[in-house]
Amino acid sequence: MFKEERTESMFDWSMLGDISEGRPNLGPTMNVAVYRLMQFTLRDVLIRDYGVEAAEHILYSAGEEAGRHLYRNVITKKDDLTEFIGELQQVLKDLSIGILRVEAADLKALTFTLTVAEDLDCSGLPICGEEICKYDEGFIQGLLSEHTGRNFLVREIDCWCSGDRVCRFDVKPAA
Repeated sequence: MFKEERTESMFDWSMLGDISEGRPNLGPTMNVAVYRLMQFTLRDVLIRDYGVEAAEHILYSAGEEAGRHLYRNVITKKDDLTEFIGELQQVLKDLSIGILRVEAADLKALTFTLTVAEDLDCSGLPICGEEICKYDEGFIQGLLSEHTGRNFLVREIDCWCSGDRVCRFDVKPAA
């Protein structure tokens, strides 16, 4: 049997396929519960088999890769940070990922407090006292890194699952 072993990502946007050809009757949408079924069973197996720290690293890294590819393939306004954020807000809403808001921003220092309401990953889940959106942290890191050429530290500081009604992220440049 052939195993896909590698040390670098091989993902390419074309791997998403031609959805209109492959799903002529069902189309590009699906129920959020199906996405969460995949996400949370994958998260559960990663934690069980590799531990919390490794699972969170894998989810963050996957989110970062996804953010980078979304930026390269979907975002068009790449010259100005304000225009980029405006387009990103619309893209995330159009793709039903969530409603992005900028609560605070220091454009010189590139520090932000971002919120995502109606988050695809966790809005409506039971309160468990945890911030669980590691994939989203990486996703934001990937998007901002692609736009600025710099790495960021993105940490979720509030989550639906910790009792808030939005996911809130603290974003600052990496040291």
